[in-house]
Amino acid sequence: MSVDLPFFRYHPDPLASGSISASAESCACCGRSTGWIYTATFYSAHEVSGRFCPWCIADGSAADRFEGEFTDSYGLDGVSDDVLHEVTRRTPGFHAWQDPHWLVHCHDAGAFVGEFGYTELAEHPEALDQLRADLRMDGCHDESQVERLLTHLGDGMTAMLFRCTDCGVHLAYADAS
Repeated sequence: MSVDLPFFRYHPDPLASGSISASAESCACCGRSTGWIYTATFYSAHEVSGRFCPWCIADGSAADRFEGEFTDSYGLDGVSDDVLHEVTRRTPGFHAWQDPHWLVHCHDAGAFVGEFGYTELAEHPEALDQLRADLRMDGCHDESQVERLLTHLGDGMTAMLFRCTDCGVHLAYADAS
C-alpha cells in the first residue's frame, strides 16, 4: 500500500526504528488492515488482543480506547502537559532491553532517532559526551573502562539516540541487556 504514514514529531522515522512495520494485520482499535502495524510497547491495564495501526496512534484513539500509553512518562520532567500527552499517548514507542524512556532538551521532548552503536554516535560527539557523563554518574570512574564500554556499544549495550526538536543537539542514553 502506498499510503503516507502519519508524521510523528517525536518519532519521525518509526519504520527505520522498527516500531512500525509492513503488515496485513488488522488494527486492534479500528479493525482496518492499513498495511502497517505498530510493533513496540503499549502499557494498559486492559486486555488488548492485537496491535495498532499508525493512524490510531497518531489520532490518540488507541490510547483513549484502551486507556494506555506507548511510553512511560519517566524522563519527561519539565515538558508541558500537551507534550507529555503527545509523547505518551500519540507517539509510537520504541524497542529497548530496559524500559524505554524519552529524553528532554530545551524544555521539550527530544525526537527519537534510533538505536545506535559507537560508529554512528561518533558523528554526534555531544551524545557521546553525555553517555560518558552518565556512565561516570553510574559509578564507572575508570576512564579506560568508560571508553571501552562506549567503543563496544552493540555488545550487550546500545545507545538510544534523540535529537532536540528546538536546537538540534543530539542526546543519548545507554540501554543494556
